[in-house]
Amino acid sequence: MQYIKKLKLINFKRFEKLELKFEQGINTIIGDNESGKSTILQAIDLVSSGNRNRVESSSIESLLNKGSVKSYFLGEKTFDNLPKIHIEIFLNDESDPDLYGKHNTDGLNASGLHLVCEPNEELSAEINEVLKSGEKNFPYEFYIARFFTFNGEAYSGYRQFLKTLTIDSSKINSEYANREYIKTIYDASIDYSTRISLKNEYRQQKIQFREEHLKTVNNSLGEYDFSVRSGSKSNLETDITLTQNDIPIDERGKGQQCFIKTEFALAKKTDKKNIDILLLEEPENHLSHLNMKRLINKISASHQNQIILATHNSLVSTRLDLRKSILINSSSETPIKLKDVSEPTAKFFMKAPDNNILEFVLSDKVILVEGDAEYILMDSLYANETKRSLEQDCIHVISVGGTSFKRYMELGKVLGIKTAVIRDNDQDYQKNCVENYKDFTSDNIKVFSDQDNSRYTFEVCIHADNEKVCNELFSGGNIKKASLDFMLDNKSECSFRLADKKSDKLITPEYIKQAITWINE
Repeated sequence: MQYIKKLKLINFKRFEKLELKFEQGINTIIGDNESGKSTILQAIDLVSSGNRNRVESSSIESLLNKGSVKSYFLGEKTFDNLPKIHIEIFLNDESDPDLYGKHNTDGLNASGLHLVCEPNEELSAEINEVLKSGEKNFPYEFYIARFFTFNGEAYSGYRQFLKTLTIDSSKINSEYANREYIKTIYDASIDYSTRISLKNEYRQQKIQFREEHLKTVNNSLGEYDFSVRSGSKSNLETDITLTQNDIPIDERGKGQQCFIKTEFALAKKTDKKNIDILLLEEPENHLSHLNMKRLINKISASHQNQIILATHNSLVSTRLDLRKSILINSSSETPIKLKDVSEPTAKFFMKAPDNNILEFVLSDKVILVEGDAEYILMDSLYANETKRSLEQDCIHVISVGGTSFKRYMELGKVLGIKTAVIRDNDQDYQKNCVENYKDFTSDNIKVFSDQDNSRYTFEVCIHADNEKVCNELFSGGNIKKASLDFMLDNKSECSFRLADKKSDKLITPEYIKQAITWINE
């Protein structure tokens, strides 16, 4: 069965250049909103379809990278310099001579499919007239789409070299999506000659119904007759549906539709007409936690199809082997896999709490803190210093164990996420906060800690800078200990009380002030 080894995009939507390598089995694309997850699935879908109408209905203006258009107008505005869209799929099977050749932007012999959207040379005169009218007029309407294999052979939807099926849970209950899904499954399950025979038989049955059952009614209508629709918009492939326990899937809830469609698409088949690639767009939508686990188990057990799945759900990403995940951040066009980081770090994130890695990957700027106490108070300290909220400044705070800082710092360095680490000096600032991280810090990743070894932990610093407030809250009554000792023994509870009762009175320790200033530079 065919599967995608590599996808290459040039000037397609948000990507000026993108190259992704895929595994034979399950591939999970993890990213935040507008990071390009859907763009990747759409690119694969368009190339495999061989359908010019699909490209034109999407409109070249929405598909062509905006940066490439701006760059064109800044340079020499000639016909030859007009940007082109390239979408290339490199396939594993190199035995098919129709697919094998050098018609790709790598210029190397390989097996694959290529979609190019480019200016129509036959209309070069008209395009040049448009270009003379100025920067605001770009000749999108004069672009054409061409589909060809790496051998240079043109192809279309009538001869598909790669069969894909897209299940987009955001459109799961639309009539068009249901119809396209069922048609794709139907085409993949039944060979062409059988489909034609069934289509012919269905049309004959309609004629027979009209002649045998409507004849009596029509005899009384004079010059008008009742009939049954036929033709391309009313045939077997448009009328057929998929049912479970005699209930059509389009009459079920969105979550159940998603589950049924995915499960059916993953069902093992022995014929060669099976779907090669299953594209899943955020399958977690509309599903309960239990059904999400059931769906993940179904996906994990599937070994027949290549699956490319886009998600920002922690359960999906961690259960489907993070080592095969592709991580995309909206602030960068360079995706990575966890295999791009060191093996110990990759293994750590495979076993780390589900939510932390996704919180980190889906952020532009991150403050890492050492424990619950710092996490609870960070909102208040940040607001006191900036008069803004962390959310307003697009900063995410994550509480991690002190031994985990290096793992996140390594990942942050690869992903290009600006990361401030706030930690205790544990009575040796130079050793614990400087030398310990010398191989992990960079212009984009810095460690902040109090340089005074006597201020060895967060509670000591808060107490020293806010002694009056702390004594008011943590002295007297049932509290027998000194306020600092009580805070050290009840870290989370004391932070909660400070945030709840005295948040606007708190003085922020200097090292945390520095971190807040730096993360906003």
